Amino acid sequence: MNGLDLQGRHAVVTGGATGLGLGIAQRILRSGGSVTLWDRDAQALAKAQAELGAAADTLTVDVAEHASVAEAARRTAAAHAAVDILVNCAGITGPNAKLWDYPPEQWMQVQQVNLNGLFFCCREIVPLMRAKNYGRIVNIASVAGKDGNPNASAYSASKAAVIGLTKSLGKELAETGIRVNCVTPAAVKTAIFEQMTREHIGFMLSKIPMGRFGTVDEVAAMVGWLCSEECSFSTGAVFDLSGGRSTY
Repeated sequence: MNGLDLQGRHAVVTGGATGLGLGIAQRILRSGGSVTLWDRDAQALAKAQAELGAAADTLTVDVAEHASVAEAARRTAAAHAAVDILVNCAGITGPNAKLWDYPPEQWMQVQQVNLNGLFFCCREIVPLMRAKNYGRIVNIASVAGKDGNPNASAYSASKAAVIGLTKSLGKELAETGIRVNCVTPAAVKTAIFEQMTREHIGFMLSKIPMGRFGTVDEVAAMVGWLCSEECSFSTGAVFDLSGGRSTY
């Protein structure tokens, strides 16, 4: 594993109790940083806390609720000198269905978590970063936001919106010390697969030229660099993690 220097940096990782979020938090800790995990699953947070140790804090947060995010940002800021890094990893896939059969309430839930939740987190954390004139924001998007996966219109639309939000916020903060980027993984085998049909999982694998799914460690490695001071001249950018599927 290549070394990254995140000494003295504090990160908030949403969806940090499991999967990609937990893997990213582990990479930040191994690079010398500290983390606060935000997640709505209190039981998973307790397990992650036991695994990560004293350099990790946890807060039960529902990113889909603005009041919950605002309170978490207040408590995190009170507990730490600064929030230097925000990794927006919380997300859901929603059901696999044709658009004309898609349940409207589940469409709204996907947008509320994947897009509005990310907006709430950025809205509350960016002022903390602006006060220090330093920050790194990394949004977890998806190749579905570039290509549009069939039978996943809500997820695809939400991740396309995350890409657009990243570009906009990156430009808004370009003259500050804050960098905003996103990554677009192809499928990475985590617990989120439990929300998908076997047919949809097979479809995603068939689109990856490398012929395999990505790994949590591969995503964490790229995100870790984007969280570092060395990522100084990229902002509003989209970084590919698709095994050759969507290299634009």
